[in-house]
Amino acid sequence: MPMIDVYMPDNLFPVDADDKLGTELALAVLRAEGVETPGPFHLNNTAVFIHRLSTGAVHTGSVNSDNNVRIQVITPPGALNRDGQKTFTKEATELIARVSGDETQAQRTWVILTEAAEGGWGIGGTAFGQEEFAALAAQALAARKQQ
Repeated sequence: MPMIDVYMPDNLFPVDADDKLGTELALAVLRAEGVETPGPFHLNNTAVFIHRLSTGAVHTGSVNSDNNVRIQVITPPGALNRDGQKTFTKEATELIARVSGDETQAQRTWVILTEAAEGGWGIGGTAFGQEEFAALAAQALAARKQQ
């Protein structure tokens, strides 16, 4: 149930790129979590928020830069192991470079992986931790087996 935020200058990608970015980033993080065949449970609970920033809104310590991208992923505790972290970071960076049409964009794409604290993930008014997520996953698996 990861949440992804993408912050990018509004002129870096075509307007119609948002759907592609959202879908491909969601599938990339699910793969990185080890979900080989995502079903409705995973797909409906993986959100990607695209934040298009006005030109000049992104800065580094040395320049006003219109071509930096920041991707932040927030996952429940333990969702991404070290290999998953590496895999997602690589795939997300490659996706941004490919969609921008500029291979050098990879050098200006930052990926931040954040793990929510145990019990620090709220869904439907309930604070979820590993026990609650395990119960949700078991319910989803049982529902898939009944199909």
